[in-house]
Amino acid sequence: MKKQLIYTAEDDDSIRELITYAITNEGYETKAFSNADELLLECEKQVPDLMLLDIMMSGTDGLQALKIFRQKYKSANTSIIMLTAKSSEMNKIAGLDLGADDYITKPFSVLELMARIRANLRKKTVAIKDSKIKINSIVLNQEQRTVFANNNKISLTNKEFELLRFLMLNSGNVVERDTILKEIWGYEYFGETRTIDVHMKNLREKLGDAGESIQSIRGVGYVLTRMN
Repeated sequence: MKKQLIYTAEDDDSIRELITYAITNEGYETKAFSNADELLLECEKQVPDLMLLDIMMSGTDGLQALKIFRQKYKSANTSIIMLTAKSSEMNKIAGLDLGADDYITKPFSVLELMARIRANLRKKTVAIKDSKIKINSIVLNQEQRTVFANNNKISLTNKEFELLRFLMLNSGNVVERDTILKEIWGYEYFGETRTIDVHMKNLREKLGDAGESIQSIRGVGYVLTRMN
């Protein structure tokens, strides 16, 4: 069985060596870089299953690297965990809105780091029978990361795509806001639930008439209702 590949961009030598040792010891294949530019260059040869990006790096920092990667490899199913000494909510929001899957604040234990890595890789490899999900006039292709509504291709951000996929996989069921925050923004995210409402509003507007099937349940969450 092919080993899952993990890239790390961390400019602190001791932390980078510790992470590399821990990942290798868990049986994953790994490559570590002292800066984000080298990591992005390696992605041109092979896109990893998961990336660890330190936010505070000279040159291209972690947030810039995250943005570049998500824009360049839109169809990649790569999980990205941000590593940072910063614990402010705004930094978390910035990273998560750019497409990060999780956040871990320094100093962290190796056990916690590996638990986060395993959790994110599990989410990535959950077996789903069909790549395409079709509900009402919305067709979502999970492998190609494309969405069509009423036969029109819809351009979505990473978070909007994940929101729509989560609602479609749970169609007919009311999904609570806290559950959405945990699944889409990561379980370490404790921001205002207004973040969800803003993203959901944008998603429904982009879907046009098809967006009417996404309904808000006041004080609870959202549900995508099958119309046929």
